[in-house]
Amino acid sequence: MKTIKLFVVGLLLIFAASVDAQISMQVNAGTPPQWGPAGYTDVRYYYLPDVEAYYDVPSSMFIYHNGTTWIHRRSLPVRYRNYDLYQGYKVVMTDYRGKTPYIHFKEYKLKYAKGYRGKPQKNYGERGHSQEHDNQKHSQGHNGNKKQGNSNGKKSNGGHGKGKKK
Repeated sequence: MKTIKLFVVGLLLIFAASVDAQISMQVNAGTPPQWGPAGYTDVRYYYLPDVEAYYDVPSSMFIYHNGTTWIHRRSLPVRYRNYDLYQGYKVVMTDYRGKTPYIHFKEYKLKYAKGYRGKPQKNYGERGHSQEHDNQKHSQGHNGNKKQGNSNGKKSNGGHGKGKKK
């Protein structure tokens, strides 16, 4: 009887090991937003110079300073409700791997001043009917108005701006 129990336990262990071997974990680093720069699938953060904020791709959250602390939200603050994420420049943070991209904020703010434009960027997707687009419309207010250019009401400078090119 004891031999049969050991045999059954052995079979269960072998079965459990084979099942465990068939389970694979897939780590999804996050789906880039439609307005994100194409060609960067392994990047966690973008820096948005025009609004002095970061975007965390895996959590789909913006990170911005409210004067006293860094805030993580699904949308930009109301003062940027007319900011066009499709037209705005995104600095891809390929050299940062931590959880607090804003520790280098002073450096990024100087290197990538408001209006900064580096190499031309192509977005992952086009403006259209997507959940990301709908979320951005919601963050811009109920009327969904969009204005090209930066948040201070000035028109876009045609891709030329302050700061050094990367």
